Amino acid sequence: MKKTRDQTRAAAGFVPRAEPAPYRIWGENLEADAVNQMKNACRLPVAVAGALMPDAHVGYGLPIGGVLATHDAVIPYAVGVDIACRMKMTVLDLPLHALERDRTRLTKALERETRFGVGGSFKSPRQHEVMDADWRVTRLTATLKDRAWSQLGTSGSGNHFVEYGVLTVLDDAVGLPPGRYVALLSHSGSRGTGAQIAQHYSKVARQARPELPPELAHLAWLDLASQEGQEYWAAMELMGGYAAANHALIHTHIRQALGVEPLLDLENHHNYAWRERHRLPDGTDRDVIVHRKGATPAGAGVLGIIPGSMGTPGYVVRGMGSAAALDSAAHGAGRRMSRTRAKQKFTWDQALRFLKERGVTLLSAGLDEVPMAYKDIDAVMAAQDDLVERLARFEPKLVKMAPSGEPPED
Repeated sequence: MKKTRDQTRAAAGFVPRAEPAPYRIWGENLEADAVNQMKNACRLPVAVAGALMPDAHVGYGLPIGGVLATHDAVIPYAVGVDIACRMKMTVLDLPLHALERDRTRLTKALERETRFGVGGSFKSPRQHEVMDADWRVTRLTATLKDRAWSQLGTSGSGNHFVEYGVLTVLDDAVGLPPGRYVALLSHSGSRGTGAQIAQHYSKVARQARPELPPELAHLAWLDLASQEGQEYWAAMELMGGYAAANHALIHTHIRQALGVEPLLDLENHHNYAWRERHRLPDGTDRDVIVHRKGATPAGAGVLGIIPGSMGTPGYVVRGMGSAAALDSAAHGAGRRMSRTRAKQKFTWDQALRFLKERGVTLLSAGLDEVPMAYKDIDAVMAAQDDLVERLARFEPKLVKMAPSGEPPED
């Protein structure tokens, strides 16, 4: 008797949940395909609960802005290609007028002390203790150490940036008295090294689960009890330290070039998996693996950074610990159109006029990153006012991203 496709998949070990794991959606009018990706992820037999943030849009496997809790399993493409992509803010001991009067000096420090673009690297590699870590945790990471070292302290492409701006502190819970300050903000991750790790272990996961239907193939998981699962987890944690080191070097070198001290440092990952204990929709407390792909950790009292775009504000936030959102929040404004569509729809004249009206100087970027390609950050924030509270507002003033023509790494 001929087996049905479902019977064949069941025999191979894939039995989808009868009903998707419970998940909540924040925000309105989200892309139907992104919502469908979230629903598909919750069909996985290892899925426990999920949440979709108001900045969500389509990604590989799990949507950007997707949060997924699993039982003893990690999904490489639910972490994301840019493993440990993160935000870092340093409040600088500079007067506000430096943003205008010292613009040339600020620009030179920024352009000298990091590199943008897919191949961005330093001729003389920068030094950080992360390179003293054990890069032999997997055979793959051992082969990638030299590449990682050459790109240490660089910023990448796509939506990655380094910018100066004005931070308006609204609540001293940030760590500073209310007022206006000059701040340095950066967004990047583990560069080409993290991307190779993500692609390799996603391929390993897919090969191990050939029974997955096409719509779930990018959600192939690795059992954390398996050697492959342990390898990926170790590599992911190494990339977490590496991404943090990239930001630390960017901020330290720029600050030292300017001869100023830090008044405050804040940072957070938003492409990562964490082992956490949560109260789940069924009322039980369980240890689960929480994937936040383009989502900010927002446990009770946890500080985070949610940027807007090159021409719109971002926010320093404090998490409210929403169990339904798996202690998560949005990671930015979120794209409202594809890169291709943005390049077709907008012109540089439009973009530069938009930026000039807001007092923003753009040093370099691609047309696909213009502010009009992004959602309204204040609408995104309003949609998650039960997830985070705003403690400070950051307005970009001097922005640098990878120049036009660079393929995105985000």
